[in-house]
Amino acid sequence: MNASLGPDTKDALAREVPAEDHCKLALRNALALYGRRARTNAFTTHRNAVARLFWSLLDERKSQSITTTAAKALRGEPRFSIELPRQLRDEPPLPERRCDRLMELRAAFLLFGVVAAGARGYHLELAPPDAARAKRLRALAGALGIAMRTSRRRTRSVLYLKDFEAIVDLLARIGAHAAVLALEEMRALRETKNRIHRLVNTEVANLARAARAAAAQRRTVEYIESSYGLRRLSPPLREIAALRLRFPGESLTDLGRRCTPPIGKPTVSSRLAALSRLAERLRNERQGPPRRGR
Repeated sequence: MNASLGPDTKDALAREVPAEDHCKLALRNALALYGRRARTNAFTTHRNAVARLFWSLLDERKSQSITTTAAKALRGEPRFSIELPRQLRDEPPLPERRCDRLMELRAAFLLFGVVAAGARGYHLELAPPDAARAKRLRALAGALGIAMRTSRRRTRSVLYLKDFEAIVDLLARIGAHAAVLALEEMRALRETKNRIHRLVNTEVANLARAARAAAAQRRTVEYIESSYGLRRLSPPLREIAALRLRFPGESLTDLGRRCTPPIGKPTVSSRLAALSRLAERLRNERQGPPRRGR
């Protein structure tokens, strides 16, 4: 299984506007910081909901507008841009309040966060536009007690988490509750599939073992029949031997039900074991005593 959280989770988070003014300010500044394109003075995102969120946090909303650029490639995404006011073109200081730092993490997730559940486990990553902003974001996460690892992907530094609980904790702290629910659903589905696979594999293995055992029991009975004769067996052993020959694929429980009177699985197993010991004795007798050296 390889699944990523859908865009709806980000759209849901983009609609969650913080109540406190200082949190709104921190979110606005962070969106401007991480959404600014290199060598431009414009905020840019591929999510219309994120663009509307940023626009709603601006002081000069009446003079600002969202510009839409159509996708260039067939599978590309349109871009939504807003010209940055002059006061939002410089890097803001690190937030002092804990909640404001979480707002900055929320902004980073909205702009370039990815969460996925693949064959190798769970993965959350943040890929800032450049090394400077990656360094700031890593320091910010560390100040919140979130130890994110760093890797290099082409020209970008990527911050990531692999532990499921750490991923869920980060998403919950930035208010991405829809993402948490979607991730929990992914895990529940994966665990259900894995459990079904284990049960199926166990059942297949049990059936294979039972088939091999039944085949060995039939060979034992056939050997006794040819070298000793079933008529010479005691009635209980003769009955179970005849049933094994007649029903070569049935389980011990089913063979026990066919006996007169019916017997349980342990009794069937005991009688077949007696037949196995008899066959072994007959083979040893046919081979004769071991020859002594001259």
